Amino acid sequence: MSEPAAIPVIGRADRRERLRRAPSIAPKTLARLAKQHPNAKTELDYRSPFELVVSVVLSAQTTDVGVNKATPRLFAKYPDAAALAAAEPIEIEPYVATLGFFRMKAKAIVGLARALVEKHGGEVPQTMAELVKLAGVGRKTANVVLGVLWNEPEGVVVDTHVIRLSQRLGWTKNRDPEKIERDLCAILPRPEWDHAAHVLIFHGRRVCFARKPACPECRVNDVCPAAFEAEHVGRKSLPGDLKARAAKKAGAKTSKTTRSRAGSTAPPTKAGRKGDQERARTRKEGPKQGGRAPERAGARRPTASPRTPKS
Repeated sequence: MSEPAAIPVIGRADRRERLRRAPSIAPKTLARLAKQHPNAKTELDYRSPFELVVSVVLSAQTTDVGVNKATPRLFAKYPDAAALAAAEPIEIEPYVATLGFFRMKAKAIVGLARALVEKHGGEVPQTMAELVKLAGVGRKTANVVLGVLWNEPEGVVVDTHVIRLSQRLGWTKNRDPEKIERDLCAILPRPEWDHAAHVLIFHGRRVCFARKPACPECRVNDVCPAAFEAEHVGRKSLPGDLKARAAKKAGAKTSKTTRSRAGSTAPPTKAGRKGDQERARTRKEGPKQGGRAPERAGARRPTASPRTPKS
């Protein structure tokens, strides 16, 4: 068996230099990633603008694969905005029940369809201002629709994959999606805004995973500031990370409280240590045989009951 390839060692100075250069070479880096993913495009199945906007709304907090499994039955029953607008949300719920937040989504797509019929003649509008007024449509959804249908997005679509990769590639230091979008729009040419999101999403799903990214398979690992150490860059805190932080915070708080009670940094005396040990032993084992349990401060001693005189 052949031995696995050794992981390249990238020094701190090299990583800093990569990070400094990353924004200026972003278009070239994107082009190299595009060659690795030549078929990068939306993975939602659709046959019309109406189907696309509904599918994008349904894809929130859900995988594209899951949406593609649910929409064939939905669109067979409700093929256009007029048909969906005539339905009630409770009628739609069985068709989207496999998706997260399905009740909210059923209500949203019915409201969206009604707005399309009432205000746009059943057609999907082609401006950001009009799209974001539709139920369930935010800036990200609107940019997907504008980019996929007409290649005229007003920004870069920023989802969880784009957030993670843009930080690992050194294209942004921000975590807020709106700020990340501004950073990406500033370093990437406008005609590439829609394509860039698809390329980054493809790369995030196939190579640059949140956990255990496949850095050896990445074609830009020679310029990526996070290459071969990317797992903890651009990720949300894991449960283990949160527990470690909580334990560290609790330890710091306890240490601070102990110092404030002590009133000084002088080491405890021998008598003090002996007293601490005795109190700890008493709490663990109980009072010595025949001894009295220590009384709590402020506790009242029980009074002896008077003797009843003999008759």
